[in-house]
Amino acid sequence: MTDHSNTPRATPQTLPRASATFDDYTLSEIRRAAATGIYDIRGGGAKRRVPHFDDLLFLGASMSRYPLEGYREKCSTEVVLGTRFAKKPIELKIPITIAGMSFGSLSANAKEALGRGASAMGTSTTTGDGGMTNEERGHSTQLVYQYLPSRYGMNPDDLKRADAIEVVVGQGAKPGGGGMLLGQKITERVAGMRTLPVGIDQRSACRHPDWTGPDDLEIKIEELREITDWEKPIYVKVGAARPYYDTALAVKSGADVVVVDGMQGGTAATQEIFIEHVGIPTLAAVRQAVKALQDLGMHRKVQLVVSGGIRNGADVAKALALGADAVAIGTAALVALGDNDPHYAAEYEALGSRAGAYDDWHEGRDPAGITTQDPALMARLDPIAAGRRLANYLAVLTLECQTIARACGKSHVHNLEPEDLVALTIEAAAMANVPLAGTDWIPGRNGGF
Repeated sequence: MTDHSNTPRATPQTLPRASATFDDYTLSEIRRAAATGIYDIRGGGAKRRVPHFDDLLFLGASMSRYPLEGYREKCSTEVVLGTRFAKKPIELKIPITIAGMSFGSLSANAKEALGRGASAMGTSTTTGDGGMTNEERGHSTQLVYQYLPSRYGMNPDDLKRADAIEVVVGQGAKPGGGGMLLGQKITERVAGMRTLPVGIDQRSACRHPDWTGPDDLEIKIEELREITDWEKPIYVKVGAARPYYDTALAVKSGADVVVVDGMQGGTAATQEIFIEHVGIPTLAAVRQAVKALQDLGMHRKVQLVVSGGIRNGADVAKALALGADAVAIGTAALVALGDNDPHYAAEYEALGSRAGAYDDWHEGRDPAGITTQDPALMARLDPIAAGRRLANYLAVLTLECQTIARACGKSHVHNLEPEDLVALTIEAAAMANVPLAGTDWIPGRNGGF
């Protein structure tokens, strides 16, 4: 037997350890910036993990609550938006609407499909920057016309053709900033609608050119009401930053509806650094907006629409339970149409991405034919079939929301309330102002810090 007791041992080596601060993505972005000298542009919303509706749970009925029978007892879903001043408020069959997404960032077929899907489910869709297309108006039973800082495509006749008007002050992915539409998507039709040169990059304004605050906004809302004979509901949309004060000022300015868009809300294109580091999560914004309405005695009189990261019926139900009247979906609607579909996996990989992660919407090379103006790619999207998929998705969201409402003993989804919710984390409990699960403790209340 060999004696190894005196054999020198190799010096132990520690394993290589990657930095949590300088992770692989961060290193790749530093290298990209060093090589190109330009900031990264992409579409979509925040991808970082932030407190969200997944951090909340419902307390279903048991001994102290009486659930509703799903097949025999009705749970209503209808909602009316614009009851404050408008002669013709919008009546929706479901509390889920389609958020504003422009023609230019989206193809004409995609805009048509959004209108078809929303109409099939008795809800509304929204134009976006760049004006109203005939495809969208023709296939939308209820269409909200966005009035944006850029004024691209703004047409008083289209204001009258719309069913409601949404004055956009900000967007969740970029509160305080404007959007971008790069030259490869500025076709003759897009350029004609926006009064722009063909093929030239366009940056939308970050603020309205003819007003600077709520007093001016009040005058602008009065102008819009006069143009439309006081018929159309007037929405004011803000990116979630200071939702309490923004909501209060929107109400003071005369809004019928306030739309609050959290940082998970998507955009067609802006700086990556903007998307990830400006604004607050949707969950943090809802209760602040509701509190502003309650403090003014306007909750349910001025309706609140919440958007930013809504994915399923549970998200819808939680937003309503926290006090919203309806939600709006954008990214999820595009996925329902066919965005990031694995069917095009090889083509996404050829673009340097993968199905499920493709966000270079500004480049106009979307294999699914949604975020492009390329005629060959656009032709891939059948607006009838895509509209049907969106309608199916909206139907599922509605059924899921009803399922949860019935389990909580509610005969209308608007009867859901904060008392039906608990939080899984201290952060979510503080943001949503509901107890931490298994306790009656709400951070910041009940003797908390």
